[in-house]
Amino acid sequence: MISAIRTLLYTIIFFGGSIFHAVTAFIGSLTSPRLMHWAVRGWSRYQHFCARWLLGIKVKIDGDMANKPVLYAIKHESMYETIDMPRVFHRPSVVAKRQLFDIPFWGKAALAYGMIPVDREGGAGALRDMLTRARRLLADGRPIIIFPEGTRVIHGEAPPLQSGFAGLYKMLNVPVVPVAVDSGKLMPRNHWLRKSGVITYKVGEEIPAGLPRAEVEARVHIAMNALNV
Repeated sequence: MISAIRTLLYTIIFFGGSIFHAVTAFIGSLTSPRLMHWAVRGWSRYQHFCARWLLGIKVKIDGDMANKPVLYAIKHESMYETIDMPRVFHRPSVVAKRQLFDIPFWGKAALAYGMIPVDREGGAGALRDMLTRARRLLADGRPIIIFPEGTRVIHGEAPPLQSGFAGLYKMLNVPVVPVAVDSGKLMPRNHWLRKSGVITYKVGEEIPAGLPRAEVEARVHIAMNALNV
């Protein structure tokens, strides 16, 4: 019963406040980059605050999530880690499916902020646009965040990585840092109820650029699933 009440309060308060942050980020994308970045980072911190004090969720980072221009390959078990990235990093650029950029207000602000749309059916033109954006952002010193599984997975599952990860790793020619996440234990994909506890990010060893596809995929896959217990 307590978890149900906490979940209800979190849903109302977090998503209600999210409207303010989305609209503010949209206005900032048209008028002031500083306002836009404030709103995006503020939304991320707001989620962290709501999860901590309404759901009883703490976050632990095991390792160094350094803010440097490399590719971060992160396990994807809940919405939490996607929104948490601007709190964890300074101005990260997250690779996300193109359909998300059609969301009113949010989509426009996300593009202006530096998120990278990936259109799996867009062909060579969409791929060139994605690479151009990613290289420009890396040159600006920003980390690129990718969720190689392509969608949220149930905690404990370890599906193969989507082919787009290896392609991006090869074409960007930068190191990759794999990160395991166990948020699905507290925010399961297949259930509305949220639980209290600790979400852990376990940072793996940095993997150098230029490795064969099979090797980098195997190393990233193992590291990303280090918390599957």
